[in-house]
Amino acid sequence: MTSSSTPGLARFNILAYDEAITALREVCASEAWGRAILSRRPYATAADLLSAGDAATAELTEDELADAMAGHPPIGRPKPGDPTSSREQRGMAGATEELKAEMLELNLAYQERFGHVFLICATGATGEQMRDAVKSRIGNSPEQEREIVRTELGKINRIRLTRLVTEGE
Repeated sequence: MTSSSTPGLARFNILAYDEAITALREVCASEAWGRAILSRRPYATAADLLSAGDAATAELTEDELADAMAGHPPIGRPKPGDPTSSREQRGMAGATEELKAEMLELNLAYQERFGHVFLICATGATGEQMRDAVKSRIGNSPEQEREIVRTELGKINRIRLTRLVTEGE
């Protein structure tokens, strides 16, 4: 996305609060994150919006981070009828049944260890890359993993915010 203003950004800037918060919940399930984005409107450039998204992600409390993660389905099991999670997890679509079964086991082990879904910016990643990531991260301390999750959430939010203000252009 360029740093200049786009028609999509202009539309976002003037959306009614309720419409804007609904659109932002599709980007990030944390209501606090959405409110932080809206409190900084209007945005002069898409880069300003992305910076605000980064700041809002960094400011999430543990509970708000948990709310954000709750909006993400496990890797390999996108929400039925949800084109966003299906698109983002495309790397698992062609995975072998063995890899899908392994990811299910790893997802469950990760969730048992950390108490939340394994979160990774899956856009562009293969099933094998996602599997390797969960394998390498499952040994992290909860504190280390929380910071990795926050970073991954920030990447996902940036991709989704970009789509929000550029779709249809």
